[in-house]
Amino acid sequence: MILDPIPGRPVRAPQEPLPQGACDSHTHVFGPFERFPLVHPPAFPAPLAPISAHQTYWAQSGLDRALLVQPAHYGFDHSALVDALATCPNTRGVALADGSVSPAVLEALAKAGVVALRFSDFPAPGGGVRPGSVGISHLEALAPIMRELGLHAQVWAPAETIVERLPWLRALGMPIVLDHMGMPDLSRGPDDPLFRQIVEAAADGAVWVKLSVCRVSQQGPAFDDAGPFHRVLVSAAPDRVLWASDWPFIRMDNGGPDVGLLLDRFTAWLDGDMELRRRILVANAEALFGFDRAIKTNKLA
Repeated sequence: MILDPIPGRPVRAPQEPLPQGACDSHTHVFGPFERFPLVHPPAFPAPLAPISAHQTYWAQSGLDRALLVQPAHYGFDHSALVDALATCPNTRGVALADGSVSPAVLEALAKAGVVALRFSDFPAPGGGVRPGSVGISHLEALAPIMRELGLHAQVWAPAETIVERLPWLRALGMPIVLDHMGMPDLSRGPDDPLFRQIVEAAADGAVWVKLSVCRVSQQGPAFDDAGPFHRVLVSAAPDRVLWASDWPFIRMDNGGPDVGLLLDRFTAWLDGDMELRRRILVANAEALFGFDRAIKTNKLA
């Protein structure tokens, strides 16, 4: 088993304090491994990032809420995720399931705080299907029970795949969230027809898009190449975008990017519009993930 230690670099708070209720819409819980061992041997290091490490991250950054996304390393074993959701009431979860899952299992996950299922059409490093991932093809069979339980779908796939499936995704009758900005090829520029179709889908309410830049940018640590894409998405669909870090930055060198810098770049690309910043960080996440209006901080729980 390949393990990384808890991300050791302290998280820097952004220059502008975050509004109350700010949400990170994409993080992953790993461990503690003596309680929650990995199900699938990792093809890349699995960071030790239990819910206690997340609480430290929130306290350091000023975040109040988070969406915890089930890592492929755990497959369909949601023990660590469910434990984290129970520990921190200001979190919601994204689970993994395929067409073999029973309605009772999905109902139990929904009661535990799961609000979505994740589907991925990204190949594993070196080719083949990523162990523990669930392809988009499973979404059609799961859509009826997901709609019944009020779950939405989160999709991680290349932009080409997303655009190809957009008519089908629109017809599912549920919210669709695209991970990592819809995975555009930044080298093509923000006028790329594939990216523009994703923007149009967000603008007309067909999809939501996570503004997590570190998985698409080739210009870390400032991620300047993502700025124009970020601006286009926010301008076209301010009510359909979500801020996300992807903490604890699996498969990224040197512990991943500076979260404070990620938040500072986010603010700069909004041209300092604090009300828009609050809408994206708080109101959009609140509307989609079903957080209670009363904010019970879990940063120091």
